[in-house]
Amino acid sequence: MNCRPRDKLAHGPRFPFLRSERNDLRRTLAHQASVQPHFCPTPLPAQSYLVVLEPHTLLFSSSPYSSHTYTMAPLQDSSVDDLKNTVARLESRIAELETKLGGAPAAVPSATDSVRMILMGPPGAGKGTQAPRIKDKFCACHLATGDMLRAQVAKKTTLGREAKKIMDAGGLVSDEIMINMIKSELDNNQECQKGFILDGFPRTVTQAEKLDEMLQTSQKPLQHAVELQIDDALLVARITGRLVHPASGRSYHKIFNPPKSDMTDDVTGEPLIQRSDDNAETLKKRLGTYHQQTAPVVSYYQKTGIWKPIDASQEPGQVWKSLLRIFDDKPTTIGGRSGALLNKIGLKN
Repeated sequence: MNCRPRDKLAHGPRFPFLRSERNDLRRTLAHQASVQPHFCPTPLPAQSYLVVLEPHTLLFSSSPYSSHTYTMAPLQDSSVDDLKNTVARLESRIAELETKLGGAPAAVPSATDSVRMILMGPPGAGKGTQAPRIKDKFCACHLATGDMLRAQVAKKTTLGREAKKIMDAGGLVSDEIMINMIKSELDNNQECQKGFILDGFPRTVTQAEKLDEMLQTSQKPLQHAVELQIDDALLVARITGRLVHPASGRSYHKIFNPPKSDMTDDVTGEPLIQRSDDNAETLKKRLGTYHQQTAPVVSYYQKTGIWKPIDASQEPGQVWKSLLRIFDDKPTTIGGRSGALLNKIGLKN
């Protein structure tokens, strides 16, 4: 997926004028705000198109061929809601036109969309299926800490060399090294500018506390700690048929979620593998370790108020819908581009 920011109002070929007019509107609003901090446009007539003629002058018409001109007016305190309603009506009208002429606009990230989350769950719960979808929705980075650690070692970074010495000696990589690796990714990985999905970390309360401290210092506090919950017996059935694309972490299942072509990744066409530890005996040991480690971490995030459980025994599409409900469940006054626009010009509550 191309994660370059796009605007869903202007993506459709049936509305080539929307992008330039939208941009003109933003420039006009920004220019007016720099000259006169408090302003709003004359209320927008219903069922109208928007054209910007010049700074401070907006043209609204009931068709592309007939028009009326409205000019910027000084904003009184009572007019803040008028501006909000104007922007909201404009967005609603454009969405209505797009729907009529070509179906609903595609859901793409807006400038205000971001995600900062931990994805928890036992092996086989579906993290490898859902994490790429979250990544694509928000254009965020997926930090699977095991993969991240191996990548740092392979690149021979300072942290990677330090971790390799410890692992070669049979030791466990310290919490400080893991936290610093995560911080390095958040600071230097361009994908992480839109948010992150942490997978495989934290595994202890101490790690959770140190992670929170680092994220608070970086002004990137966690929004969600989502746990995919599923019965162990069902997991055994899932895991023993699991197929994995090593490079991306995408996972499939021979029965429940097969690839389009046998043993081949749907995206890259590269071969899939079955992990050597994906067998019932090994899995039961891994599940025991997971439950023992995770229970205190779950309790920690329950106390912070960001923990959310999801029934992972559902088919992947239903699990995804449950995730979307969690992402949508956040307070907002005016969402999407309206909120961003009002925030830029100092009018968002």
